[in-house]
Amino acid sequence: MAVKIRLRRMGQKKAPFYRVVVADSRYPRDGRFIEEIGYYNPLTNPAEIKIDADKASKWLGQGAQPTETVKSLLKKSDILK
Repeated sequence: MAVKIRLRRMGQKKAPFYRVVVADSRYPRDGRFIEEIGYYNPLTNPAEIKIDADKASKWLGQGAQPTETVKSLLKKSDILK
């Protein structure tokens, strides 16, 4: 099972809000997921990023691969060096 840390789109049309989730790579973007580890709101100024560092580190240690966007969010949150 290939596990990814990625964004799940929520919110209304033209008002996106994202949850950072751990999911099997075969599941659809907004489909089933294993665990929710945070959220990202790009509409606020500055963008609001809240990610549980313990959960993210645990999943990264178990081999979960973050997507490019999530990788940049983890770097901004000082979870990923």
